[in-house]
Parts: sequence; C-alpha cells; structure tokens
Amino acid sequence: MLDSVRSRLTLWYTGVLALVLILFSVSVYGLLARQLYRRLEGGLYTTIEGTARLLTQERQEGESEREAAHSALTEQYFPHHAVAIFDEQEHLLAAHTPPGSVPARLLTPWQQASTRPLFFTATGKQATAKGAARVTVQRVVVVPPQTPYIIAVSQSLETVTAELALLRHIFAGTVPLALMVAGIGGWFLARTSLAPVVEMADSAQRISVENLAQRLPIANPRDELGQLAATFNALLARLEASFAQQRQFMADASHELRTPLAVMHTTADVTLQRPSREESEYREALAIIGQQTQRLTRLVVEMFTLAYADAGQRPLHLQAFYLDELLTETARAAQVLAARKNVAIVTALVPEALCYGDEELLRQMILNLLENAIKYTPPDGQVQMTLVRQNGQYRITVTDTGGGIPVDAQSHIFERFYRVDKARSRTAIGHGSGAGLGLAIARWIAHAHNGALTLAHSDATGSVFVAALPAPAFR
Repeated sequence: MLDSVRSRLTLWYTGVLALVLILFSVSVYGLLARQLYRRLEGGLYTTIEGTARLLTQERQEGESEREAAHSALTEQYFPHHAVAIFDEQEHLLAAHTPPGSVPARLLTPWQQASTRPLFFTATGKQATAKGAARVTVQRVVVVPPQTPYIIAVSQSLETVTAELALLRHIFAGTVPLALMVAGIGGWFLARTSLAPVVEMADSAQRISVENLAQRLPIANPRDELGQLAATFNALLARLEASFAQQRQFMADASHELRTPLAVMHTTADVTLQRPSREESEYREALAIIGQQTQRLTRLVVEMFTLAYADAGQRPLHLQAFYLDELLTETARAAQVLAARKNVAIVTALVPEALCYGDEELLRQMILNLLENAIKYTPPDGQVQMTLVRQNGQYRITVTDTGGGIPVDAQSHIFERFYRVDKARSRTAIGHGSGAGLGLAIARWIAHAHNGALTLAHSDATGSVFVAALPAPAFR
C-alpha cells in the first residue's frame, strides 16, 4: 500500500495535520489551564486580603484574637472558599468551611517566615472525595499590636477539573474526527491530483515503435504535471525523428547498396552468357565491377563513419598541427581528381595557422568539400580554397564555378543520402560515392570540433561553402 504515491501523500498530509492539531490542542489546553489556575489563585488571594483587613479592624477595636478571627470570618461571604485563621503557633483560631468545600489547612511542617503567599494543592486525605483543592497560605501581621497570624484559604478544583476534562473530551472527539475527514479528503485530493499521472502512464504503456506519433495527454499545460507531459512529448518527438531518420537511413543505404550490386551482377551475367569473349570485353567488365566495388567500399566506409558518429563511438584524437599545411596537402591530393576534368585548384592560405583538433577527420572534411566542388565544376573551371583567421576562428572557404544549387535544394544538401542531381551523381565514377554522405560527414566533423559548416552562397556563378573552426589563443 505504501508503494503508492497517493497513499504516501495521504499519510504525510494526515501525519503533519495530526502533529499540528496535537500541538494546537496541547497549547490551548495548557494556556486555558494556566488561566483557570491564575483566576482561582487570584480569588484566593483576594479573600486573604479581605480577611486580613477585617482581622486588623477587629483587633484595633479591642477584641481578643479568637473573637476578632470569628468576626472577620462572619462578616464576609465565602460561597466557594474555605478560610482558616491560625496564630503564630499554628493553633486554629477560627475556620469557615462551606458545604462541599475542602477545609483550609497548613503545610506540614509550616516554616515560612515571609509574608508572601504560598500556593499548593491539597490531595489525598486532606482533600474531599470529589477531588483536590487549591490552597493559599499567607502570614500577615496585624498593626497594632504587631501580632502575626496565618490565614489559609482553599477552594475545590472540581470546577477547574471539570472544565479541563470537558476540553479534553472535546479535543479527544474533534481531533480524530478532523484527522479522519482530512485523511479522506487528502486521499481524494491526491487521487484527483495524480489522475493525470495515471492517464499519462496508461498512454505511455501504449506507445511503442509502431506508434511513436502518439503523445501523452496534457490536462493543464501550466502546472508541473503538464510541463512533465510536455517534456515527455518533446522526448517522444525526438525519438520519433530519430527512428524516422534511422529508417530513412536504412532505406537509403539499402537503395544505394543495391545499385552497384545490381550493376556488378548484371555485368557478370552478361559477360558469362557466352562461353568465350574477347579479352577487351573481359577487361571492360572487370573495369565496371572494379569501379562499382570502389564505390561500394567508399559508401560502406562513409556509412560506418556516420554510424560511429551517431553512437558517440568515434572519439577525437586531438593534437596540434598547422592547418595551412593540412589544406595544402589535401589540395594536392584532390588535384588528381581535378586534373581529369581540367579543373584548376587555387589556394590562398594564411601561413602558420596553428590548430588543435583531429587532423585525420579535418583532412576528410576538406577533401569532401573539394571533391564536391570538383564534381559540380564544369571542365576548364576553377575551385578556390582560402584560409583566413578572424574573430578567434579559422574560416575555410571553398568556392566553385559550377552551375549552383537549386534554391529548393539548398536547405537539404547536408542531409544524408540527399543528392541534387541523382542521375548524375550515380554515374560520376571516381568523383565520390554519389550517395549524398560527403557533406553530412563534413558538417558532423565541423560540429565535433565546436565549429560549423554552412552554405554561404549559391547561384548560377557557383557555390561557396564556409567551414569555421575555433582558433587557439596563441599563434
């Protein structure tokens, strides 16, 4: 039962309320008891003062001690107080005890020499069967003739006890009732408050890979549960996008792998249809199979690179190197591809550009950009690569003189397996895989180095790609 959040909330709520009610009841009971006792003691002290004044008056009129004591008691009305007057030797001079009252008495032994009142509670044999009594005793001196007397006044605690007992009965009845009502109310309140959580849990159990488009219900988007549901829905949206990307990746990869395999299979079947062929035909068939094998190898390598990148299993091997030297070496390697189309590669690089990063990955990023530029640059065209340092960054710019990228395709060129010209990219043997992975890999490499890769400009005069990489503070 305690495994339920609703039960724990109800128990916590009831427990805290019980603690508050108990503290409140004890405080009220203590304050009321203190006030009742103070009021009772105040009445007792007032009776002592009145008795002392009358006793002084009677003694001044010349009466004896016993006569003055009896006169002092008979001239007053004590409906609830029992009064006794003693001499200094604690001999009783006069006493007045109303019916049902507790007789006034002294403490045994009586040793108080001061004139301050002494309060105590009489219990046991000295009290009545109805209960205890509160007693006040004070030593007074009658002037003249400077005679000390002891006056004791008592009052039964029956009324105070009855009032406190009534208060205890009220608390004993109302506190459990209040806790029961609060517990039931807390249970239903917790049930109502947690109903959206139960609904979200039921909806979450129905969500699987087949229906990732389903979302959790949001009862109130402004409260905490609504924000939790919105956050979970955002997570589902990211998962849905990730699964869709993976499905698209698998579909595109299967499609790209199927094309060269189909070409190789068809070439082999056609070549083997006749028992014998010319050597040139065999060579031509093997050349086609070799080209498709090269394309398959490049495609598989790029797919592995992206798969490792998505899984976070491709760590960066960071080291210091000169970026301008890396760009020069990469441009020299790409010149082999450019020479086939008579495309010139022109570089303008800032010297001694010290960089800190994964040299192999950055070489692959630059090579992908150059291969992409060479692929879409017509014969006798030009590819320009520049390196500058500004605002704490290295900016690598690759510009070609091709026909540009269509406007509707510019926002998709960094997507995986996206090709602007699908037919041409598949037949461009030796100019990259043609699978649309080069720019996606290049952007991932830039992001992995806390940089960025963007298409800065593209029109009929050509395209401009800019890669920004962080530059170290030192030179």
